[in-house]
Amino acid sequence: MAMALLMAACKLPQVPVAGSQLELPAAFDKNNDTVSNPNLHRKQFFTSGVLNNLIDTVLARNYDLRMALQRIEMAKATSRQAGAALLPQVNGTIVPSLRKFGLYTMDGAGNIVTDIEKGKLVPVDLPDFYGGFQASWEIDLWGKLRNRKKAALSRVLANLEVKNLIQTNLIAETATAYFELMAADRELRVIDETIRLQEQAIDAVRIQKQAAVVNELAVQQFEAQLLGLKSLRVEVLQWVNMFENQINSLAGRFPQAILRDTAFFGNQSLPVVHAGIPSALLQNRPDIRQAEMELQASKADLLSARAAFLPSLTITGAAGLQAYRTGLLFRFPESIAYNIIGGLTGPLINRNAIKAEFAKANALQQEALLNYQKTINRAYLEVDLELKKIRNLQEVFEFRSRERDVLAESISVSAELFRTGRASYLEVLIARQNALRSNIELIVTKKNQYLSVINLYKSLGGGWQ
Repeated sequence: MAMALLMAACKLPQVPVAGSQLELPAAFDKNNDTVSNPNLHRKQFFTSGVLNNLIDTVLARNYDLRMALQRIEMAKATSRQAGAALLPQVNGTIVPSLRKFGLYTMDGAGNIVTDIEKGKLVPVDLPDFYGGFQASWEIDLWGKLRNRKKAALSRVLANLEVKNLIQTNLIAETATAYFELMAADRELRVIDETIRLQEQAIDAVRIQKQAAVVNELAVQQFEAQLLGLKSLRVEVLQWVNMFENQINSLAGRFPQAILRDTAFFGNQSLPVVHAGIPSALLQNRPDIRQAEMELQASKADLLSARAAFLPSLTITGAAGLQAYRTGLLFRFPESIAYNIIGGLTGPLINRNAIKAEFAKANALQQEALLNYQKTINRAYLEVDLELKKIRNLQEVFEFRSRERDVLAESISVSAELFRTGRASYLEVLIARQNALRSNIELIVTKKNQYLSVINLYKSLGGGWQ
């Protein structure tokens, strides 16, 4: 039998060689930074005290983050459970029983002529009282249990990285919604100012109508444009409500007003983020570290599944007090009972179950490796995209700033020409429409600049520190 077990152990499946490591480019596109600053604390990155207080509230109350903390506790419990399998298991037991052997058996035939005590035969109905300890210990000869513990510990670390990833995303989502909200507020101020000027223009057109300079159609066109502005204002207000509810949802609370730093959006320069070298992503991004921990766990699972093909050594034993009546239980040493058994067991025939488990563990390891490489690839592309977006948005902002200045000047020019009869009312309307559009587009561009910097900070792994 021992020879059969050894021969079966020789037929171990080979652990496949993992695929090659994904090689990252030496640098990001048109980026010469060698120092990355995603480790910069978000309170230094976001200089608005109002925004930082809001993020503090979100991190303290968000449901997803709180659930992630509970998943970490579950992973820790699983790890402790895997570690406990390496130690002997000892149980206390009390077992009262009653036995009757058939008289045509060795025990039954022997008992009817045997004294259990001096001058007293063994009863036909034999009581049995046992109290003591039972122990069992699987000695981890081949690392099966140790690798299970390694896998469980790796999954604890993976869950910690999930928590860090959720925190990073929450900070970015809160900051994004906050800047969206302030941009909408700024659009409202531009629309309100445009409505005020439009009402003044309507009064002027009505005076010109009375002087027979223009007709009723001109008045109606100006009034229609005013109604369009008021409609646009209501739409922007709805966007304000949506962004406020989005922030309240992140903070796990019911609708309430969001405090704003009204001067921050227009006056604050964009935060500076140094992208550094691509290899820094491996240490900074929580999703990459999570994928790495999952890969390590899958490797440990594969080694544990391979060890299942080998014989396992289990030692069991028991020690306690045993007697046929309770009055004799504490009579020493006669009532002491013990046993110890060592067994070597291994699969010989029909090993399909452990073969299937090994194949499954192998496939899971390959999947974890591919996911790790995919996560690195996605991280690089996200950083590359945001770097290019920041550069392009800066050019867009410069062009739109100049456009806004030109169109702002065109309003006064068209009004003066209209007043002197050298321009039609349609030219005035178009100039006002273009100026409003230009102002809103400039606000949106500035907002998008902020959002791109926030996304770059997140893409580099900032925010969880």
